[in-house]
Amino acid sequence: MGKRILVLGCPGSGKSTLARKIQTQTGLPLIHLDNLWWKPDRTHVTQEEFDRKLETVLAGERWIIDGNYRRTYAPRIRACDTVIFLDYDEDTCMQGITERIGKPREDMPWTEQQLDPELAAMVRDFREQARPALLVLLAQHPEKEIQIFQTREAAAQWLADGMPCKETKKENEEKAL
Repeated sequence: MGKRILVLGCPGSGKSTLARKIQTQTGLPLIHLDNLWWKPDRTHVTQEEFDRKLETVLAGERWIIDGNYRRTYAPRIRACDTVIFLDYDEDTCMQGITERIGKPREDMPWTEQQLDPELAAMVRDFREQARPALLVLLAQHPEKEIQIFQTREAAAQWLADGMPCKETKKENEEKAL
């Protein structure tokens, strides 16, 4: 497990929850992208301000970053050493966004009181719109430690097992020399 970890996945997949659990086990600082983008009054910072904040975070030596923000996939993947992709089905993610209604969360500066139709649309569209581009980007970085989980149970087992690392293609090639 590296010291610069991304947790990616569809809204409702449990990125923030998993990131908090990883933080507990590693002690790495945790940054929620939603807290960089959103203000408590449900407005957001400018794209330029968000990008500056993200650049500052990415320049750090140690971090866990959770959040989607597709347009920032490439620079975040380049900067990290480990990617955890929660590749869950739509039903699991829809359940995730509905179950958190009315619950305060440290990864958002407000509490959702009802299902946001835009968020539900992002969940419905994720597998066709965001997922393919993410998989292409991940394939372009064989030097990264990449963990992909299709179920919450698989991710929970990985945590329980102490977050074992898969060997990257680069490490395998180095061992062969």
